[in-house]
Amino acid sequence: MLTVRKSQERGYADHGWLKSFHSFSFAGYYDPQHMGWGNLRVINEDWIAAGKGFGTHGHRDMEIVTYVLSGSLAHQDSMGNVKAIPPGDVQRMSAGTGVQHSEFNHAPNATTHLLQIWIEPNVLGVSPSYEQKTFADSEKQGQLRLVASPDGAQGSVTIHADARLYAGLFDGDQAAQHTLDPNRKSYVHVVRGELEVNGQSLTTGDAALLTDETELNLAHGKEAEVLVFELTH
Repeated sequence: MLTVRKSQERGYADHGWLKSFHSFSFAGYYDPQHMGWGNLRVINEDWIAAGKGFGTHGHRDMEIVTYVLSGSLAHQDSMGNVKAIPPGDVQRMSAGTGVQHSEFNHAPNATTHLLQIWIEPNVLGVSPSYEQKTFADSEKQGQLRLVASPDGAQGSVTIHADARLYAGLFDGDQAAQHTLDPNRKSYVHVVRGELEVNGQSLTTGDAALLTDETELNLAHGKEAEVLVFELTH
């Protein structure tokens, strides 16, 4: 079964310096019908104004993946990491027993646009850790590139969660078929552009929630960027 959730159905918050769409219940947005999907708990699409950001705050027992779309995000944490996250990089932070971090857009005149993703871990109380890797567009063009997995397969970042995350870029006649486990849930998030997902036409910010499906077909993209999650049931 495939259920489409349109971009405009997401929660929305405007804090002035931060504008954010929430795919699932988060902060002031609460929708009991959208508390998560499998072990995927958060997808926030954030726009951070120039010179603004999130001050130091804490997390624990959560796998946090950051996917920057434009601009750059400065990251600093209690593990001693001071990093810049540009588009094309995937950052993974395992909060484990607890971590403090801040995220900031230091650009004087450019907005940072990103996806913040939280996945529930399958083991609690791990030591906090950090990982960041670059995935070139050429690795994602016309195909799904594994970017996060429990075992770091194919050079992906390693998450302490029973989930896999793929990224792809599709345009024109590019297409991909991906085998799904019908006993698991899957989630397709169109980051930008237009894309057909199992025959359903989706546009920027739309998502497809899949259960009991054995195959994922992506086709007829128009400058599309997509994330595909394989999740627990």
